[in-house]
Amino acid sequence: MLIVADENIPLLDAFFEDIGQIRRVSGRDMTADDVRNADILLVRSVTRVDEALLEGSGVKFVGTATIGTDHVDREYLASREVTFCCAPGCNANSVVEYVLSVLSLWAERTDQTHWTGRSVGIVGAGNVGGALWRTLVKLGFDIKVCDPFRESEETDSNLFVDLEEALACDVVSIHTPLTHDGEHPTFQMIDATRLAGMNAGQLLINSSRGEIIDETALRERLQQPDAPTVALDVWENEPDISPETLALTWLATPHVAGYSLEGKVQGTEMIYQALCRFLGLPARKRSGQFLPEPALAKIAFTSSAQASEASSTAIRACYDPRRDDARLRNMMATVSAERGREFDRLRRDYPVRREFSSVKIQLKGTSRSLQDVFKGLGFKLKL
Repeated sequence: MLIVADENIPLLDAFFEDIGQIRRVSGRDMTADDVRNADILLVRSVTRVDEALLEGSGVKFVGTATIGTDHVDREYLASREVTFCCAPGCNANSVVEYVLSVLSLWAERTDQTHWTGRSVGIVGAGNVGGALWRTLVKLGFDIKVCDPFRESEETDSNLFVDLEEALACDVVSIHTPLTHDGEHPTFQMIDATRLAGMNAGQLLINSSRGEIIDETALRERLQQPDAPTVALDVWENEPDISPETLALTWLATPHVAGYSLEGKVQGTEMIYQALCRFLGLPARKRSGQFLPEPALAKIAFTSSAQASEASSTAIRACYDPRRDDARLRNMMATVSAERGREFDRLRRDYPVRREFSSVKIQLKGTSRSLQDVFKGLGFKLKL
């Protein structure tokens, strides 16, 4: 059995070597010739899976180790009776921690003593947005959620607001899939009109899909007075992102919000389990078997620690997005040709990043409120 897989899927051998022969290829450059003799196809979000890729192949199972599925023509797979699976929620916690890190940096930038004192509009409350919602509520943020699909399913519709009300919050964090049709399409949902309604006191974060924001309108708005602060992890036309947009963006990262080791390995585990079910095999392997000891294992705070400063210190010790920002800007400044390949290289060679749960926080004589903050963030506690 031949398994063709994106070379950036972690732990391919550990999970799949007992199932079949593995052929690694570049996900961005994958062609029909690469998969022609494949039985199983494993991808990430950079590979467009459609008739052009699969026509003439013997692929019977497609798995994407990602939350998103807009890169897969699911109707075509169904018409060919190809089994499909994705990894919903695999890296949701990683994206939540990315947003928390951005919020921490923005609070410092705007001289906020209590970083939870601002309102946050969450646009899209699926796996990622829902996880962010739950975390921010625990931390005491004022939350407004816009998700017309979730709203129609919930018994208490008062939990939700319309998009304009969400966009009026101090912070707006986008977590919707990319859709072009239907009742609520998200393609260029944040357009010139909606960007004009935002101001310099607001922060706009996009870690879902680049095309949800009209980048041309965004560039124009960011060159105007009273423009909002913007943090982008996703971009139009990836991997060939706009240097002009990058230059105008406060915080810029190369589509790595969900790139914690835990998130990536969980995505691999989820498609492994689905493949085992498809083949009728026992799923004996778990991601916990393969996670190494974290480089940072423990942080200690004493009774003199202040909640806001201590939480920011711990968050950034685990993940400081300014490092990814620097890598991306340095690449764009020094590479004139093949920037797209270099963008992908930043993702391929991404350093190991562990989630908050891998770190134990030792608290000596600290207040109950500080303990609650670290619990809300997802750290392990040692009292």
